[in-house]
Amino acid sequence: MSQQECPSTTSASRNKTSSPPLFRVLMHNDDYTTMEFVIDILQKIFHQSAPLAEQTMLAIHFQGVGQCGTFPLAIAETKVQEVRAQARKAGFPLRCTIEKE
Repeated sequence: MSQQECPSTTSASRNKTSSPPLFRVLMHNDDYTTMEFVIDILQKIFHQSAPLAEQTMLAIHFQGVGQCGTFPLAIAETKVQEVRAQARKAGFPLRCTIEKE
């Protein structure tokens, strides 16, 4: 009986799995949404620490837009939906969008 050789796996022959494309979640400034509400959203939905949430909120306030995080598309879309739902529930017109990285 002959022995069959098992193909050895080398780094060159392995199939590499690619990471999904990432998307930035951006929050836009408006004249009605309170800074406290934005900080609360950044902490609850984007899991930012209090100092980081305040820094992000100030970037949104002074620059007109700020990045909340970078996620695969499905997660980014879910986070935008959560922000919109919370904002509407609280009566704020807060705008949140997705942009490909």
